[in-house]
Amino acid sequence: MYDQAQGLREIIKKQTDQTLKQTRIITVTSGKGGVGKSNFSLNFALGLIAAGKKVVVLDVDLGLANIEVLMGVSPKNYLLDLIEQDKTVWDVLEKGPNGLEFISGGTGFSHLLELNEVQLNRFFEKMAALNGYADFVIIDTGAGLTKQSLSFIMAADDVILVTTPEPTSITDAYAVVKLVQASEPNVRFKMVVNRVGSPREGKMAFDKLALVSKKFLNLEIASLGYMHDDSHVSRAVKQQTPFFLAYPSAIASLGIKDLVHSYLEGNSQSIYVPRGVKGFLKRMISHMR
Repeated sequence: MYDQAQGLREIIKKQTDQTLKQTRIITVTSGKGGVGKSNFSLNFALGLIAAGKKVVVLDVDLGLANIEVLMGVSPKNYLLDLIEQDKTVWDVLEKGPNGLEFISGGTGFSHLLELNEVQLNRFFEKMAALNGYADFVIIDTGAGLTKQSLSFIMAADDVILVTTPEPTSITDAYAVVKLVQASEPNVRFKMVVNRVGSPREGKMAFDKLALVSKKFLNLEIASLGYMHDDSHVSRAVKQQTPFFLAYPSAIASLGIKDLVHSYLEGNSQSIYVPRGVKGFLKRMISHMR
């Protein structure tokens, strides 16, 4: 029989589950620029929101701020304002479309190492407020092998590596995998092949990277899927509106839905437990030093 005591136990359990909930950190990266990484990050975030998830995007593509441009939004505050202006994380959290929230890194992450221990701990505590607030924090990094982007990759729970079928793009993506593997062998790479002309082309591109990674690094890379080349994407960029919202029936938008489904399905079967926002930040700083 359902009694008051049982109801109370269920309420306490729900509150405890919320307290223990750890936000999963996804870093999106690429071996070279121009592969559609930032556009993927933004629209993948919107796809997760459409699937019922709470998402915050952290744009640390230093100096370019592509996420803001793609949405046509100008942020009022930036990441380092947490310390320099003594703002809260809620002050620097900007609003995007369809419930998306984002934080603009500006040049903030490049100055983190200049903070003293007291400032750094205060920064960690303020950012840790996001833990449990969002299901996912998606970090859009700069392309290539900078010290900052590598630290984001090595500290994340999941890394989505965006490439295209072009041989140079695959080679550059492999260079990222190789360098990361040498320092942090437990990084969980998931590959997305963007701008494919056919499913066969996407599979061939993935197989090339997966084969050399297995042969020379003894590393298994998972395929998240592929995105078709779609003229609606460039149209949406010109409109400064995410293509997932501007053209929901376009093949690119349907591709995002497939990738979101694949990602969430993979997580539901995984035993890996995310380490949360504060754990990510501590690992990130340790890799930057």
